Amino acid sequence: MRTALLLLFLLAVASIPGSIIPQQRVDPSAVFAWKNSHPKLTPWFEPLGMFDVYSSVWFSAVYLLLMVSLLGCIVPRLRVYARAARARPPKAPRNLARLSAYDTWETHDAPDVVAERAQTLLVGQRRRVDVRAVDVHTAEVNAEKGYLREAGNLVFHVAVVVVLVGAAVTNLFGFRGSVAVIAGQGFSNTLIQFDEFTPGSRFDAADLTPFSFSLEDFGVEWEREGNGRGTPLSFDADLSVTPRPGADPYAYNLQVNHPLEVDGTSVFLVGHGYAPIVTVTDGNGDEAFSGPVLFRPQDSSFVSFGVIKAPDATPTQLGFEGYFFPTAALCDGQPCSTFPDADNPVLSLIAYRGDLGMDQGQAQSVYVLDKSGLDQFTTPGGNPRALLLEEGETVRLGKGAGWITFDGYQRFAQLQVNKSPAKVVPLVGVLAAIAGLLGSLFIRPRRTWLRATRREGRTVVEVAALDRVSGGDPAAHVTAVARALCPDPDRESTPAGHAEQQGSRRE
Repeated sequence: MRTALLLLFLLAVASIPGSIIPQQRVDPSAVFAWKNSHPKLTPWFEPLGMFDVYSSVWFSAVYLLLMVSLLGCIVPRLRVYARAARARPPKAPRNLARLSAYDTWETHDAPDVVAERAQTLLVGQRRRVDVRAVDVHTAEVNAEKGYLREAGNLVFHVAVVVVLVGAAVTNLFGFRGSVAVIAGQGFSNTLIQFDEFTPGSRFDAADLTPFSFSLEDFGVEWEREGNGRGTPLSFDADLSVTPRPGADPYAYNLQVNHPLEVDGTSVFLVGHGYAPIVTVTDGNGDEAFSGPVLFRPQDSSFVSFGVIKAPDATPTQLGFEGYFFPTAALCDGQPCSTFPDADNPVLSLIAYRGDLGMDQGQAQSVYVLDKSGLDQFTTPGGNPRALLLEEGETVRLGKGAGWITFDGYQRFAQLQVNKSPAKVVPLVGVLAAIAGLLGSLFIRPRRTWLRATRREGRTVVEVAALDRVSGGDPAAHVTAVARALCPDPDRESTPAGHAEQQGSRRE
């Protein structure tokens, strides 16, 4: 177990580079940018697999060693448990009176009669019982329960291995991706359609399920009164799903915790936002850009940030970045949104002209504006110019530069697309681990001994119990056994743990 804990710690440490350094399977463009920014470290990091940590040889080695170590813990304990499960309950100690949970009494019944009654009682309590005759005058009953405690411990450790194996299979042969789909547009389950895509190291893109869907409508219901004002009560997406090429589409209402399932691929609704519709006209009067643009929500009021790029504009390319305010207002002199629904939508933008850097062959994020080759539009006084556009409003950018129109908005749905083969295996492992842990915590191993000895025409009966873990109440169990075997309320008995009194009574 010490080795397993050490390997578990090493696995956690080995995961740190994968959290700090961009990973090829998660964000290839970020890896490309990181390599350009760190030309001296790149030749060292590439052979070490730092850009694909979770598929590297050294990370896989730690993972596999952890599994081997757990198996090395489990297999020997299984053999020990199998022998213990078949063994007879241990013999009674020579002096039962030394145990803290102890009682004794005298009866006229013969020792074998007392032993038979005790056997019936303890078997009824689901204990493993062994009756033996010590000699012609003495009979013993040895009983034990709680064997499932160690079984629960073993089940827990086996379940951990099952979870590791299931997670490995899921991560190796599955994938996880995310995409934002604007209402009125669609999605096809192909690589180029994903905003982010994280495949397993053994996943083949040719295995993507060839389904598609269109987002017909997206609805949101907001709480407008009381302390919960501004809280989304519900949001759902109406889809038209085509499960495979040539198949007839069918309607599906996608809701939170009600994913779309298509041939093992799941589509989850995880969020939503706004996509302002803008039209950019260049200095020649030509339409350089027109359509909805995704703006990412920044807070609970759905103030959203986004970037608009018009690389086809002439005589210079145009770029914009700014915020969308669903219900625009002034808060302490600053623009804000007082409600997340679009009751008074306003678009606030900063405009730039120049080179967007999109012709250099380097990938760019649609949410980032490269300003290194851009100049900001300014007022006649030389101050930065801010554009505030209400719905349907057009603003000129400057002489010969063109203008921009805020035509309205659409909603978009943030979706997560997963394929997790054998995903039920980790679930079963987790449930089994919980059951095993509960068993190992709450099942209490206890041994019970009864000795009946014939002396001078009477039978002296002694009963004692011992818990193998702390926290129980074996004395109460001994008292219950004594009362069941000798129900006479006037019987003389010795309470638990008073060995000196036992000696004086026998004298």
